[in-house]
Amino acid sequence: MPPPVARVVALGASNLTRGFQTVLSTARGAWGPDVQIVAALGHGRSYGADSRFVVRRLPGILQSGLWPLLDSMPTVPTRALITDVGNDILYGFPAERVLEWVDQALTRLAQVSDDLVVTGLPMDSIRRLSPRRFRIVRSVLVPSSSQTYDDVRTAAERVDAGLAALAATHRARFVTLEPSWYGVDPIHIKPSLWRPAWQRILGVTHPVEPSRLEALRLYLMRPDIQWLCGVEQRASQTGRRLRRGGRVWLY
Repeated sequence: MPPPVARVVALGASNLTRGFQTVLSTARGAWGPDVQIVAALGHGRSYGADSRFVVRRLPGILQSGLWPLLDSMPTVPTRALITDVGNDILYGFPAERVLEWVDQALTRLAQVSDDLVVTGLPMDSIRRLSPRRFRIVRSVLVPSSSQTYDDVRTAAERVDAGLAALAATHRARFVTLEPSWYGVDPIHIKPSLWRPAWQRILGVTHPVEPSRLEALRLYLMRPDIQWLCGVEQRASQTGRRLRRGGRVWLY
């Protein structure tokens, strides 16, 4: 039997942000109260460029302080997740650039883990989008985007296929997202299905201990660096210990 996972590295955007307590609780249930969670996340997060959501700006995941931290941490059995890749399509970056960024992330993660997971895009939801619904979704999520319906559909198909190919190249497990996980919102997993969705992505079926209070505390936890209304804010990441168990570093 392989050793139990001691650390989870999770990269993502809004789905990871919304379901973060579920991810942590699932990992804690599977691998115990000492599990470590190192995450780079945030609404609208880009893999390779600064991103802005309302009044908050975050650096690209590749430019975050997560990587120097991982280099400095002791080697332990680690499961690494790459999720929520689609934002950069709406930002107008070509599919080739997006896949280059994911390739870089996988290459870096391979230095600290041989247990990699990549999720695809919610292609069934994207394919079902009408041009009118697409414009509504685009105006809500990325009001500044000028990407057309056809541009996004084409780029999404190429990125999803490219993610599967990168997963094979890097010997990562590729997870296809289930159409039933999505409802009216075509890109965010329904809260009622966070548990089965994240259990499948993490590759475990252990029980989850939902806690609204812990979820709120995690949601409000400040990352290593952010800009609010243009003002830089920094928070030292020493591994916050949670009452129910686990330690979190946030970038």
